[in-house]
Amino acid sequence: MSSQTPKVFLTAEWRWLAMLNYEIASEILAPLVPAGTELDSWNNKTFASLVGFLFLETRVKGIPVPFHQNFEEVNLRFYVRRKADDGWRRGVVFIKELVPRSAIAFVARNFYNENYVALSMSHQLEMAGEDPKSVRYSWRFNGRDSFMQIETPDAAQALTEGSLTEFIAEHYWGYARQRDRSTMEYRVEHPRWKFREATAVKLDCDLAGLYGEKFASFLNQPPASAFLADGSAVTVGSGMKI
Repeated sequence: MSSQTPKVFLTAEWRWLAMLNYEIASEILAPLVPAGTELDSWNNKTFASLVGFLFLETRVKGIPVPFHQNFEEVNLRFYVRRKADDGWRRGVVFIKELVPRSAIAFVARNFYNENYVALSMSHQLEMAGEDPKSVRYSWRFNGRDSFMQIETPDAAQALTEGSLTEFIAEHYWGYARQRDRSTMEYRVEHPRWKFREATAVKLDCDLAGLYGEKFASFLNQPPASAFLADGSAVTVGSGMKI
């Protein structure tokens, strides 16, 4: 990897990240692991997360793109790590990402070779003062209305060292397999988030149609954990091949 400091590709705010976390057999994830990385695990278990959140105030290379600044995203991701000169870099690999605008999907596919799909999307956010009570992210796939929803108590908490919640939230790199089978690495910078444990979750979706039968068999089970991260401003670096 080049020693040159990567340039900033994108800045935004990521808010109200609903995370449904599923234990998934490593052999399901292994074929998707990008070259130069390895599966990351917590207590010898591997996980994938279905994550819905709001992209706000988005700027690409410092420029706000009209009608593409505020939108929903729902992604399915899993966790890897890479041994670099400065130590282990813990990151995520996206299996599929849903967004409401085709231009957003086009940019992500062309700059990062990420598997973005443009669908009709919306969200509902129920607040009690400044605290979220319920967050729902909805999309329409193959003529069917789908959604993920998370309900939370009032108070946000700090992440607990060594917890599953910390493992899920504390990954600051992204890795994407390229068409030439190389791997692109990019950094995501944000402060340590506070979170709210879920009191109830709902997921209604054609999981087999969207993600395939292998993933659906795991995602159709209750999640191992679920929480809502408050989110923050984020900076996404330009991708660099490793």
